[in-house]
Amino acid sequence: MSISHTLLGLLESGPRHGYDLKRAFDERFGHDRQLHYGQVYSTMSRLLKNGLVEVEGIEAGEGPDRKRYAITDAGVTDVDTWLGRPEKPEPYLQSVLYSKVVLSLLTGRDAAHLLDVQRTEHLRLMRELTRRKRDGDLADQLICDHALFHLEADLRWLELAAARLDKLAAEVRS
Repeated sequence: MSISHTLLGLLESGPRHGYDLKRAFDERFGHDRQLHYGQVYSTMSRLLKNGLVEVEGIEAGEGPDRKRYAITDAGVTDVDTWLGRPEKPEPYLQSVLYSKVVLSLLTGRDAAHLLDVQRTEHLRLMRELTRRKRDGDLADQLICDHALFHLEADLRWLELAAARLDKLAAEVRS
């Protein structure tokens, strides 16, 4: 996820303080990983330097002065360009799971056990995401669906790898 583009997009609805941006980000996108305040302010500093936001006002408070940021025309154009550009699909051709299976076979360890343990962990996480999806709002449901579909694909690969383990072991050892 591009945090800078997401914060810019949040600013399109109107100027906000860094605290308000963090809160809006966490509410919409931070279900699993909330932003740190330092990350918000360093991102806003970079966007300001690049001319994508401007400081619309500064308010004195009990602590440091609070800057209110507004998106510039260049910032709107940048968000528009980012939203219109498709993301590169990631094929995961050399996944960590594949590497672990091959290394297990190369070192004489039990690759079938590794696949079983991984399958158990995938199923545990799928149950957890299914519960979260059931109790969540539409945004959370969509996020969980995305993760579940990827986990289902991983499970299919785990089953296929287990079915081909003897053949893979012969190839790896030759």
